[in-house]
Amino acid sequence: MIIIKFESWWVERGRCLFDEKRQGGAKMGWDVLAIKLTADDGTEGVATCMAARSGGVTENYLHDSIAPVVLGRDPHDREAIFYELWNVDRHEAFFPVFLPGPVDVALWDMCAKAAGLPLHKYIGSFRNRLPVYASGNFHSTVQEYVDEALYYKEKGILGYKAHPGGPLEFDMEVHAALRKAVGPGYPLMSDPVGEYTLGDAVRVARQLERLGYEWFEEPFRDFELYKYTDLCRTVDIPIAATETTRGCHWGVAQSIAQRAADIVRADVSWKNGVTGTLKIAHMADGFGLNCEVHTTTMNYMDLANVHVSCAIRNCKYFEYFVPEDQYRLPMKGDLPIRDGYIYAPDKPGIGAELDWELIGESCHSYRCQTL
Repeated sequence: MIIIKFESWWVERGRCLFDEKRQGGAKMGWDVLAIKLTADDGTEGVATCMAARSGGVTENYLHDSIAPVVLGRDPHDREAIFYELWNVDRHEAFFPVFLPGPVDVALWDMCAKAAGLPLHKYIGSFRNRLPVYASGNFHSTVQEYVDEALYYKEKGILGYKAHPGGPLEFDMEVHAALRKAVGPGYPLMSDPVGEYTLGDAVRVARQLERLGYEWFEEPFRDFELYKYTDLCRTVDIPIAATETTRGCHWGVAQSIAQRAADIVRADVSWKNGVTGTLKIAHMADGFGLNCEVHTTTMNYMDLANVHVSCAIRNCKYFEYFVPEDQYRLPMKGDLPIRDGYIYAPDKPGIGAELDWELIGESCHSYRCQTL
């Protein structure tokens, strides 16, 4: 197989999911790009890309810097393409964190389809399902967090992660109210996407320990390794980090080497695709750490996450970003969640379809390059 066509569709989601505090003064679109690679035998590889803040940036990077590397290549040469794109990035492309992972996903999708195997079987399967926790957005009141957690618990979802938006006292109130509402034993996590001081993070971590939370995630920016190291050394609750760490497995390796995380994070959008996420997960496994796979904010790519998570041992949960209807476009249908578990599709490749009719209706622009 040789890749002979590279297509993209810029799809407008028509909404912004961040409040004014997190949106800032700059435009915060929440669009996506659908991409399709086509081989000379007709086999297709499909993925979606984030286009937050600027769809034009995503579109131009794809066509100016990535498509020329991919066209004319055998899609099985994923490792060579992975390293060539890193070389391009280092020499002043400086890809956004959410690129070029989706292109790598499309390569894996194409090859798994050609092999007639679901992606997790093509990688090498460990299981076919994962327990699900609901992961909500930022809310302005404590009651909104409680209502959200109870809603998904009643739907059979097996855990809940809050994103309390500060200040510190509000976050701690959210934590206590959630535990009281869902009762003992129900898995809870907290991810403030925070800028805590070290002292404040210790205070919150101690509270979460008393409340029996599963983990405490991202209380600092991921590059603040000294704070993470001190926090991990000081408290007992597992500290999850590296969600936004740059440099794929090389970047995560620094956190592991500095003992700056008890749980590492990766996903196929922000950590250079299936190839990059597998590198991180296998490295973490060698150190006895879990790699909890992070939502891509796109249901189609989250199914790629499911396949990767089912091909590794050291991932406990699937992160279910809710409410789901905000993240479905442009995939057809819902995520395959039953009885609190998500199941890897059993069709070849990723095993889901994009809604190409809707993509055509919602398309801001279309670009195509051919060999």
